Amino acid sequence: MVDTPRLSDAEAGTALAGLPGWQRDGEAITTTYAMDTFPAAVELVRRAATSAEAANHHPDIDVRHRRVTFRLTTHDAGGLTQRDVNLARRIQGHAIALGWVVPPP
Repeated sequence: MVDTPRLSDAEAGTALAGLPGWQRDGEAITTTYAMDTFPAAVELVRRAATSAEAANHHPDIDVRHRRVTFRLTTHDAGGLTQRDVNLARRIQGHAIALGWVVPPP
């Protein structure tokens, strides 16, 4: 059973405005973080995995050397929900803590 409803297009747009680097991809949101080193990229994945497990909400993750791509959607809801936005914020916080610099608007 879905515990949060899908976000409207307007709600999704507002949420993404507060998540620099994240973008809409159909019924999901995605981003790629370029970290300074491969160990930093792996640490980002480890921290994101810990947050995802705590939230019982698991992203698709792709690691390519220093670049980590995340894709979030709520499969049970058939699209983007507040759960995705909340986890994206946590992932972004981990990236910033590991030295990722927020790109300018």
